[in-house]
Amino acid sequence: MAERMRIPVHLARASIALATLALLAGCGQARTAEPVPPAAPVKTTAPPSSSDAPAGLGSLDPCGLLSSADRSSAGLSVLGKPKAIGQAKGCDWTEPGTFGVTITVDAEHAPTELAANGTEKGTRRKTKAGDRTAYEVADRGAANGVCAVLVTAGKGGSASVDVSNATFRDTDLACERAKTVAGLIAPKLP
Repeated sequence: MAERMRIPVHLARASIALATLALLAGCGQARTAEPVPPAAPVKTTAPPSSSDAPAGLGSLDPCGLLSSADRSSAGLSVLGKPKAIGQAKGCDWTEPGTFGVTITVDAEHAPTELAANGTEKGTRRKTKAGDRTAYEVADRGAANGVCAVLVTAGKGGSASVDVSNATFRDTDLACERAKTVAGLIAPKLP
């Protein structure tokens, strides 16, 4: 039988790389055919803005809404972690063994268009967060320690504050925490 000659892998790869470079070098050669006329100048215009688009809400960083003093007022000693919630931007804070808070900023949906996580069977009560209209959503009958406060923001947008107690009990305490956080972020919303 004829014995096959084996080429070391590194030499084979080097040969392939050199062949590829030679081909690419030929592709970059200028043609000697007719010159191409210069392209027409491109006009740049900003896309039309919708009067319904919330000013600045889409660029807002939810994790930046709570300063260290705000976190202390809310009973949080940890930093928030960014989180995507569908198309909306969010931030989670988890106080180990106590409770968690999620703030979601949604430039597309007003509070009345949203259902808060885990509270679909709950009641929606109109309330205030600072000087803004807000809605508290909780299922007090379930007593599951979950509550949300949905705050109006921008033109047609919202910020939601969802609180879950670690014990999954005491919905009133969860709502108190959600209202506190909503009151802290309301002045920072567009």
